[in-house]
Amino acid sequence: MPLLWLACFAAVASGLAAQSPDSGVAALERRLQYRQGTIPIGDGIATLTVPATFRYLGPSHTGQILVAWGNPPGSRTLGMLVPAGLSPLSREGWGVVITYDDDGYVKDDDAATIDYDKLLRDMQRSSRDENNEREKAGYQAVELVGWAEPPHYDQASHKLYWAKELSFGDEPDHTLNYNIRVLGRRGVLVLNAVALMDQLDGVRRDMTQVLEVAQFNEGHRYADFKPGSDHVAEYGIAALVAGGIAAKAGLFKGLLALLIAGKKLLIVAVVGIGVGLKRLFSRQKPEAAPSPPTTAR
Repeated sequence: MPLLWLACFAAVASGLAAQSPDSGVAALERRLQYRQGTIPIGDGIATLTVPATFRYLGPSHTGQILVAWGNPPGSRTLGMLVPAGLSPLSREGWGVVITYDDDGYVKDDDAATIDYDKLLRDMQRSSRDENNEREKAGYQAVELVGWAEPPHYDQASHKLYWAKELSFGDEPDHTLNYNIRVLGRRGVLVLNAVALMDQLDGVRRDMTQVLEVAQFNEGHRYADFKPGSDHVAEYGIAALVAGGIAAKAGLFKGLLALLIAGKKLLIVAVVGIGVGLKRLFSRQKPEAAPSPPTTAR
């Protein structure tokens, strides 16, 4: 399972090889400041209760990790959760990146009637339809193989989770993208993780714990919604799973899903712009990749 280790090593070592011996991966690891316990995030809108099995990194150090993984600087996050005992810069390392979408109150009245098998087929069709354009733009084709974990929505806690199996080009190792959404009064907490498919059992076990970590604070909870005054999102549960806001223009202003050749997605909200596209992060492989076009966030 070399890809994750190589992604980190190549991204960091290539840029730091000429620096002093006290630089590089080890130096970055020493700078990281991990926290556990009760941690407020998002200017007080939510709280993390981080168990002993996980550690939390704040937005600044999370940004450094994302750059080390091959992402451009400037990523906006609320931090990252990493399994205790694993460095996010190690071969086996992975993390759960936390962001917040303030698109409004997401109605969940469609949750019980969603045909997730049909939704999967629609997402797969959209992904295939986009592949020709991705390849013309110099990016790898991507296949949504299927659910690695079918979508589940808990009506009581207003939490949604699912996982996708993705295949990139001719690469033999498939990618696992695990997703959690926590619905709130004015938006959604987004928790996303990536690993390889052979890590599914461990990631599934750990993400079950992550489900309990994030909670909105009083005044920001789903139950605090005020009809008639609070903004309602233009999408529901099905669009959260599909990954986009069908009623809004793509957040990348109509650009294709930027599945950069030689990279893995860290945060993938959807495969295919046809059902909308959210934030993309990527992990590099050591091979050179074409530079993506500049986009506005």
